[in-house]
Amino acid sequence: MPSAELSQALDALWAALASLAVLVVMFVPLERVFPARHQRILRPALVLDLGFFFGQYLVWNALAIFVARSASAWIGGHLPEGPRAFFAAQPFVVQAVLVVLLGDLCVYGYHRACHRFDFLWRFHAVHHTSEHLDWVAAHREHPVDGVLTQLATNLPALALGFAPRALAGLIVLRGVWAIFIHSNVRLPLGPLKWLLGAPELHHWHHARLERTQHNFANVAPFLDVLFGTHHCPAKDEAYDLGVSFAAPKSYLGLLLAPFLPATASASAETSSASRTP
Repeated sequence: MPSAELSQALDALWAALASLAVLVVMFVPLERVFPARHQRILRPALVLDLGFFFGQYLVWNALAIFVARSASAWIGGHLPEGPRAFFAAQPFVVQAVLVVLLGDLCVYGYHRACHRFDFLWRFHAVHHTSEHLDWVAAHREHPVDGVLTQLATNLPALALGFAPRALAGLIVLRGVWAIFIHSNVRLPLGPLKWLLGAPELHHWHHARLERTQHNFANVAPFLDVLFGTHHCPAKDEAYDLGVSFAAPKSYLGLLLAPFLPATASASAETSSASRTP
């Protein structure tokens, strides 16, 4: 391996390790002091989810960036200049609010489609195979699903010519919050629960059903209220988590599962079954 490529690989590894250390410091104390469920730090499948964490940071995030840049170039060559010119003439605050809201709406629509259409569910189901939720489990995501989610998030910004880096601080905050809503934490969040989401909302989304039909807007729960998919009973989290079919227990197995006939059969069976809690 050339020295420049080796240096880049080492930089990526150190960045992933630094991110892991920061998340440990942030979330482990929260999960110990305010647990939603009583589970050990070294819980089952932790190593598997750490594999997804490093896969995401070292490989798949770069793929998502490449796809986003390619999509931006394609959109730039096909979208009429009128909408972009009108958008560019607006104050920065208006632009920022529009791309965030439109991005949330796109993600809501994509996430809901993942639970509706068998082809998308085959990839998205990997995220739902976690039977123990915490901040590490947030990273269990098939790369195809992850790339499409990132594309849906950034599509309005790409289409309107808005540079996402202009909202870098907000993007980081919402990224950390997306991890937080998976964490094994239950806290009274007040109005933030409706603005940014809360663990108890998203935990219900991971209930062990054929396919849950609630709480699709991970960090914009007011969209679930608006579209009638909000669900949060006032009860303890004693329900089972995961999927209703037998899932692979290895990283490679979960990456390959969406392409295997057995997964197609499971998708067909669950699509015809009841999907509501």
